Amino acid sequence: MLDFLDGLQKNNNKAWFESHRLAYESAREQFEIFVDQLIVDLGSVEDLGGITAGDCVMRIFRDIRFSKDKSPYKSSMSASIGPGGKKSTRLTYYLHIEPPGASIIAGGLHAPDPAQITRFREAIDRNAKPLKQVVNNKAFKQTFGAVEGEKLKTAPRGYERDHPEIEWLRLKEVVAVQHLTDATVLSPKFSDHVIDAFTAMKPFLDYLNSVIG
Repeated sequence: MLDFLDGLQKNNNKAWFESHRLAYESAREQFEIFVDQLIVDLGSVEDLGGITAGDCVMRIFRDIRFSKDKSPYKSSMSASIGPGGKKSTRLTYYLHIEPPGASIIAGGLHAPDPAQITRFREAIDRNAKPLKQVVNNKAFKQTFGAVEGEKLKTAPRGYERDHPEIEWLRLKEVVAVQHLTDATVLSPKFSDHVIDAFTAMKPFLDYLNSVIG
C-alpha cells in the first residue's frame, strides 16, 4: 500500500493511475480489510452501529473544482470510523495513511461549524474541569500529548481576554493527533497500536460529542 501511494505522489495523473489500477485496487483492498478488522476490534469499546470499511474509507479522487491544486488523486488512504462512517453525525476516529511519515491517528473538532465551536466554548466557560480531566489522563497524554488546534489571536467575541480558560476558548478547532512513522504503519502490531490509540481517544470524543450535541 505504501509503495503504491509513494508512486502516486510522484505521478499524480490519470495516465499513471490507470496503468497502475490493479496496484491501486490491491492497495485499497488491503486497507479495507485492515479497517474492517479495526471495526471488529473497536466494537468491544464502542457501538459502531454495524458499519463496514465501505462506509468508512474515503474516496481517493480529489474534488478539484475549487482548488488551485489540480492533482486528481489523494496521495493517501484514510477512514472515518464511527456510527455512520463517513456520513456520521458524530465526531469519529480518523486514520490517515500517507508516506513518507505523514500518517496520523486523529480525532476531535476538526474544521467545526460555528455552532459546534460556540457550544464547545460555552461548555468550557461553564466548567472546563471535565475536559481537563480527559486530556490530563495518563493514557491520553502518553498517546497524543497536548490537544492541538489553530487559535484566535485574541479572545472570541463575548469573552474577556483575562478569562481563566482563555487558551481553551481561543481554539478554533480541538483535535488529538498522533503522528506515525512508516515503520509503525508497516509493523505487524499496527492494528493493536491503532486500537490502543482509539481507546485512549474515546473519552475525548465522548466529551466533545456530549457538548456539541
